[in-house]
Amino acid sequence: MPTYRLSLLFHVFQKLRQDRSGNFGIITALLATVLLLVAGGAIDVAGAYVEKGRLQGLLDSAVLAAVHETDPDRQFETAKQFLASGGDASVDYGKALTLTRNSDGSLSGVYAGSSDSPFLSLIGLSSLNVSVTSTAIANTSAAAGGPCIYVLASRGQDVLINSGANITSKACEIHVHSKAAPAFIMNAGSTIDTAKFCVRGTNYIKNGGTISNMQVGCSVDPDPYAGALPEPSVPSNCTSSGWINDQVVSLKPGLHCDTGFNGSPTITFEPGLHIIRGRMIINSNATVTAEGVTFYFPDVYSEIRINGGVKFRGIAPTSGTYKGILMFEKTSDPANNLYSQQYIFNGSLGETLEGIIYLPNRDVTYNSTTNQVNRISMVVNSMIMNSANWQIEPYTSSGGSSGGAGSGVRLVN
Repeated sequence: MPTYRLSLLFHVFQKLRQDRSGNFGIITALLATVLLLVAGGAIDVAGAYVEKGRLQGLLDSAVLAAVHETDPDRQFETAKQFLASGGDASVDYGKALTLTRNSDGSLSGVYAGSSDSPFLSLIGLSSLNVSVTSTAIANTSAAAGGPCIYVLASRGQDVLINSGANITSKACEIHVHSKAAPAFIMNAGSTIDTAKFCVRGTNYIKNGGTISNMQVGCSVDPDPYAGALPEPSVPSNCTSSGWINDQVVSLKPGLHCDTGFNGSPTITFEPGLHIIRGRMIINSNATVTAEGVTFYFPDVYSEIRINGGVKFRGIAPTSGTYKGILMFEKTSDPANNLYSQQYIFNGSLGETLEGIIYLPNRDVTYNSTTNQVNRISMVVNSMIMNSANWQIEPYTSSGGSSGGAGSGVRLVN
């Protein structure tokens, strides 16, 4: 810019700075208002983007929960209730939500929400429209056989079968994703008698023992539940916390925060969703009954820790949002998925499990003895099988006219 123009601009600026007239005050006020609207409007827009991400997660979970229902009214009610459980109580979700059943059996949802805009309200724009869409689809039936256990890790020695481990099944397959060296180790005095023991890799160590129907270099099935299970919002208030001394305990659904049980109590989890935050400790010789129950772990450090022999009976719900899910953990947060943690099944006085057990971030140790056939579909990171007698068969959801969350629901977009 020429020097004389710079001098002229500087001269004008000096005049404005020294001007004490009313016109300058008006101009300053107008400019301040414009600057406030521009800066504040940017904050409002950023807030709307954050709200859109939150609503997208809620809607994804809502359509995943609703897609297995066959009745349109039931679909809508399920999705609406799921949105309300994690949203604003003042919102009319019946008006904001639209569901459409597509010709391929998938379910599409549209949610029309809004985000408050306190700065833009100065010009009459009190809120910004925020709209999100989601589509989910579910298989119409569950397979009668196939994998019961999926082991996802590929770090080396991802399955360890120790002496005394005995696993039997007529229809179950165990699929080991590992291509490491070795993918698995089997020690003497153990027996794996299943429909198939499918290992993606070809390197393994077998120090004795008996294994039936082993295939190496096998085409393993992928994780069937990745991104498919509806993760709940975690309540702010705890239903139970701290140590409980009663010897007969009944726990209502809700959030359990670092709860422990002294002595050897009889513990009943009432039907519904039980969110375990922190470590729930159950001491030896306790008896646990959880029928119609889903356990959810909101991070990899949360667990049910059983110290010694316990009788444990866990049966997944046969209806509702978490139909078919006995136990699962948060997987939607990449930071939460970085470091796998140990999880121990220690029902050595007798264990009955029925449902989906989805723990892809856990290194599972199984020490339990089954009283009867366990019908499960289990996904873990790695697995150690110790002295245990384990009878397993494939889990297929029962009740209702279509598969539940466990029948292979997934997001399409």
